Amino acid sequence: MYRDVKALQESGVPIGAEAGTGYYIVDGYHLPPVMFNKEEAAALLTGEKLMAKFGDRSTDRLFTSAMQKIRAVLRNSDKDYLESLESSMEMFTHSHVQEPQQGFPNRFLSEIQQAVAMQKVIAMDYYTYHNSTVNRREAEPIGIFHVGNSWHLIAYCRLRKDYRDFRIDRIKSLSLLDINYKKSAHLTLREYLDKNHNAEMPLEVKVRFKKEVARYIQERKYYMGFVEEKDCGSTVEMTFMTGSYNYFGQWLLMFTNEVEIMAPASLQDIMRDLCRSVHDHYHK
Repeated sequence: MYRDVKALQESGVPIGAEAGTGYYIVDGYHLPPVMFNKEEAAALLTGEKLMAKFGDRSTDRLFTSAMQKIRAVLRNSDKDYLESLESSMEMFTHSHVQEPQQGFPNRFLSEIQQAVAMQKVIAMDYYTYHNSTVNRREAEPIGIFHVGNSWHLIAYCRLRKDYRDFRIDRIKSLSLLDINYKKSAHLTLREYLDKNHNAEMPLEVKVRFKKEVARYIQERKYYMGFVEEKDCGSTVEMTFMTGSYNYFGQWLLMFTNEVEIMAPASLQDIMRDLCRSVHDHYHK
């Protein structure tokens, strides 16, 4: 250990010593900036382009700030390489119509990351899509993931006493409370996704909607993993990729006999079970 400390001192690192305390680095000393080669910088540029499309306003601002610092330490030749590459890269997302964004800042991703890392309870005003109301929620966040052009927060909702999936772009306001929770008391994000979304193994579904019904789901279908559609005369055949047949089946329930499942056959079995559950519930 003494040899290592001496080697650091001889290389110019200002290390001091104090009896009873030990060694320390003198305040104000900073390591030289980490240098990136042009390939690494290009990979980070790709990340910046992705964050501009798939992040929110908070992470977009922070990532841009980080990239400015990275560009500042690049060699001139590597800066030229990056500028040439940047002008030749574009990112596009689905052009479908999104919900109105007025009143939804979509800038809370960074704060949610802080809450997850620090195990802090959050309070938020959340817009519920199905009944068009805004509710005050306190939640214990367990993680975030991105799917269908949106960031999602998985958290234990103290109001509902259960885990909930919150779309981050539907949060009107958010704050971190001075209340900690125990991360070990909850499912991990991977455990939740494996149980509810099966995000690593998307499953294909083919269904046919009557045309008079299909025109009412033009926006909603994108949130359910819509891939393509085909005109079949009086019906429209749609293909979806979903993480959970059960979750998708619950969505199909609202269309009753206006929809026909083409594939897979196992989804038809799930629908029969769901219908029995609904029947038994209301028959009582």
